[in-house]
Amino acid sequence: MASLFNLAGVGLSSPAAAPRRSRGGGFAGAVERARTRRVVSVRAEVQAINPEIRKSEDKVVDSVVVSELSKPLTAYCRCWRSGTFPLCDGSHVKHNKATGDNVGPLLLKKPKE
Repeated sequence: MASLFNLAGVGLSSPAAAPRRSRGGGFAGAVERARTRRVVSVRAEVQAINPEIRKSEDKVVDSVVVSELSKPLTAYCRCWRSGTFPLCDGSHVKHNKATGDNVGPLLLKKPKE
């Protein structure tokens, strides 16, 4: 049974660690609970995200007016470094200094009434 889970990518190491069938979640529920214990580590490469768009500008920031917003301004991350992704937390500043890039957030603005 454990080898079946290893092939599925769950990574159980012994038959004793294999999830048992239960009335409540069944086999699929046991597999899902086993998968939630996995830890994934992502290593970011230090390279420019924007190789050619508007390189003459210090920081590329685009604004879009959207009438169906609850806040007057929402900044969305485009550098993929934000700790609050998909919202921008200013991480692009550190990224731009480290790589010489010029990426900035996408700003969604509510129109002035």
